[in-house]
Amino acid sequence: MSSPSNRRIFLKVVLLSICVFPRRVAARQRFGLTVKTNFLRPPGAVSEEFFAAKCIRCGRCVEVCPYRCVAPLGLEGGVMAGTPLIDVEQIPCYLCMKCAEICPSGALQKIAQEKTRMGLAIVDQYSCVAWQDQTLCRTCYSVCPFPDKAIRLEQFRPVVDERHCTGCGICTHACPVSRQRGGKAINIEPIYATEFSLPSDDGTVTR
Repeated sequence: MSSPSNRRIFLKVVLLSICVFPRRVAARQRFGLTVKTNFLRPPGAVSEEFFAAKCIRCGRCVEVCPYRCVAPLGLEGGVMAGTPLIDVEQIPCYLCMKCAEICPSGALQKIAQEKTRMGLAIVDQYSCVAWQDQTLCRTCYSVCPFPDKAIRLEQFRPVVDERHCTGCGICTHACPVSRQRGGKAINIEPIYATEFSLPSDDGTVTR
């Protein structure tokens, strides 16, 4: 049976999808399909509505990343070509925050590690072996940089807390379950990609 916290996260995703869907469609018509499930902007990214104008395609975020998780979008991205994306299924973000620190244009704004909101991890309870009582898998919990905050275990089942999930994708990358329709048993939804946040006085971004 779903926990109240899990149901709350699910309802939030549904409501956000309804509210921002027209804006997302408009943005994708103008800029091409870029940010989507498990394909995310680096930490501190401004919203997609402003990203194309702010990013100067300098490639510094790609060069500085020690984990090589940041890659430039190809020509299929239209005017978004050359902008940075992270495919968390391949290499997740380990929150070193170097890309945000080096960005010269403000497309990636300085943000505290724990305040990063690249997206929100969503557990597919129908695919998760722990939720299906098939095995006591705790992989996502074990690799989470903020265990017992971003991900906790309730009756040995993973539950995501939206207040602390950074959307780094480490859980998605580590998840041993690959769905036939694509993705994993836990995936990162870029539900914050349409939010534009300005840095505070101390230079960090609040959402």
